[in-house]
Amino acid sequence: MTMVNQLRGAAANYIQVLLVLLTFASAMPAQAAITVQEINTSSEVKAWLVEDYTHPLIAISFAFRGGSTQDPSGKEGAVRLMSALLDEGAGELDSDAFQQQLDDAGAEVHFGVGPDTVYGSLRVLADSKDNAFALLKRAIEQPRFDQAAVDRIRAQLTSNITAEAKDPSTAATIAWRKAIYGDHPYSRRKEGTKQSLAAVTASDLKALHTHLFARGNLTIAVAGAIDAEALKHDLDQIFGSLPSDALLMDVADAAPQLGQEIRIPYALPQDRMRLAYPGINPKDPQFFAAYLMNHILGGGSLTSRLWNEVREKRGLAYGIRSSLVNNEHASALIIETSTRPNRAAEALSLIRTEVRRIAEEGVSEEELEAAKKNIIGGYAINALNSSSAIADTLVANQLDGLGIDYIERRKQLIQVVTVEDVRSAASCLLSADPAVMIVGPPIDERKG
Repeated sequence: MTMVNQLRGAAANYIQVLLVLLTFASAMPAQAAITVQEINTSSEVKAWLVEDYTHPLIAISFAFRGGSTQDPSGKEGAVRLMSALLDEGAGELDSDAFQQQLDDAGAEVHFGVGPDTVYGSLRVLADSKDNAFALLKRAIEQPRFDQAAVDRIRAQLTSNITAEAKDPSTAATIAWRKAIYGDHPYSRRKEGTKQSLAAVTASDLKALHTHLFARGNLTIAVAGAIDAEALKHDLDQIFGSLPSDALLMDVADAAPQLGQEIRIPYALPQDRMRLAYPGINPKDPQFFAAYLMNHILGGGSLTSRLWNEVREKRGLAYGIRSSLVNNEHASALIIETSTRPNRAAEALSLIRTEVRRIAEEGVSEEELEAAKKNIIGGYAINALNSSSAIADTLVANQLDGLGIDYIERRKQLIQVVTVEDVRSAASCLLSADPAVMIVGPPIDERKG
């Protein structure tokens, strides 16, 4: 390595370390007010912006609707492969040159895929934004999909699939999705299979990119040291040349198939259990009643009913948790835990009892007030603790259709929830017969 390259590498490393330090330093005070502006550019790119000059850092988060549900039939994993290649060469830059220029700019760029979106983010010091934004533009607008890079990343993903095939959690998740979602695209792994990945060509990747990456399909949020006028110009430069409209396959809404028991025999020291109940959309008027109910039931971890009954009082599990899971086309309330095989029936019965109790009896005023305090107080810590976290949160809020003033309204939306509201939400969601999955030793091999 030449002295010039050594100095260049040292400078890039210094900037990366500085970015990390500024990320931790930029955590906002728990009660800091956040003003969200809507930005509309001349090329009809829209974004939400939070200006913050506490540190010289800019964070951009964005998402294109249409994630792994857009995989062509027989080529599952194609969107995941495409997203992994976006920073592996773009425009006139091959993979090595692109990565070198990212390092020189001191920028952190990430791409990923979920069931409903292809998402990305960029963090950079404000003084270095122009070079970083130019690279992001190339990655989004002109990914190369060079065959050598395609083969290399495909091999990495295939190796991961091979390794995960030996993991009981992966096998269980695949079986769970198939049982719950049937033939819906949510039943498929975003990683695909070895066979489906092998079928994907560079032409497939280029077609997917053309279909998904459009201005009308784009959600953006920015937080940090940049003003509205500068951001308008920069957003036009990055995203303005994309086509107006995406070409997405229609995806139907999915109702999880409940009322079934799935047993997966696996030689494990503990049974892993998962239960699924109906969920609720974030835009539903009962959402926060359900959110508070879930917190009291099992989402509040060390303070929840399930934790106290299953873990603390009886020692049936090291941990247990419930959560509201929301995708664009389906929602569910999920309970997960692990327990000794000879105590699995007892643990499952106890979980069902606690679910039935909260569905029939609701919660107390004391439980509700404690949950409100915890959820309101934790929001800034969990969702608004850095420029990157703010940008991510604002993208999620836009995708959920929650409105630009949601952060301001959220506290009041929680505070007005009553005990009766929680009882109604619990009765609505938890009166159904759940889907249950148990992964562990076959019945005839259990001891105790």
